[in-house]
Amino acid sequence: MIPMRSSRLYRPYRQIVALSGGVGAARFLSGLTAAVDPSTVTAIVNTGDDREFYGVLVSPDLDIVTYTLAGAIDRERGFGLAGDTFTVVERLAALGHETWFRLGDRDFANCLHRTLRCADGARLDEVADELRRELRVATGILPMANEPCPTIVELGGGRRIHFEEYLVRDGAPADVESVDLSAAAAATPAPGVLEAIREADCIAVCPSNPVVSIGPILAVPGIREAIDASKAPVVGISPIVGGAPIKGPADSLLRGIGVEVSALGVAAHYREWIDGFVIDERDAELAEPIRALGLDVQVTDTIMTGRERATALADELLALADRLA
Repeated sequence: MIPMRSSRLYRPYRQIVALSGGVGAARFLSGLTAAVDPSTVTAIVNTGDDREFYGVLVSPDLDIVTYTLAGAIDRERGFGLAGDTFTVVERLAALGHETWFRLGDRDFANCLHRTLRCADGARLDEVADELRRELRVATGILPMANEPCPTIVELGGGRRIHFEEYLVRDGAPADVESVDLSAAAAATPAPGVLEAIREADCIAVCPSNPVVSIGPILAVPGIREAIDASKAPVVGISPIVGGAPIKGPADSLLRGIGVEVSALGVAAHYREWIDGFVIDERDAELAEPIRALGLDVQVTDTIMTGRERATALADELLALADRLA
């Protein structure tokens, strides 16, 4: 895949680390890797969504990021492989199995490869690297941890369900009371994660769900501490525009942990560990209140309607990082 290149000039970056969830992060990364040499970018990816389906280990965010950067993503769905077929899940459905998680056949094969390799003793980070190399992705892709780190959503009435059940099976009900990240808090950063943060001269926080994408990464012991110790500028992008999430149930999840659903609310939630924040033009009136939190602010169009817009957004983040540096 031949990358685009931004015409804007930046200070030379040796290593840009991006804290990443799934769809929003992948779209931003497609722009970031067009703006700079993709081999200088390392994505540290949430694995709180990982779960076994149909006997194979599925890593939704790792795969979304990898497939997007390979140019192989199903753009209509935002996940899975373009042109994939669904013979396996359709046959399982015919045999009476629950098939609410729609895994395509080639996607299933990649997940089966992951499952077999891990059963043979390979680590999750090693398999992630194998898959991104096989798909000719130049950007580094690291899971936040190798151990299982399931994110559990706690709903009204005491219900506790895995995040994929909450999002995909149940359609993201609004009665979120809290989110349990204790599995991530008991994990260890995957090999290369802390080293990448230490060597970074820019740390980007993708426009991912603050609660269930960025939250689990920060919950892994050592990651937040490494970010705090870094001298690199840490710049986030608001996933909230005009008081609503661009995609997904971030509003219900933010309310569930007591955070205001706004760019200002997310900035306040991040304020202790970021230096700058990129917000949308529709939230321009929030720039001064965010600056009052001690953060530098960049106001731009943050809606990524295509790779060109994602590259422009990456340009704005890097311009803010340059200013902070």
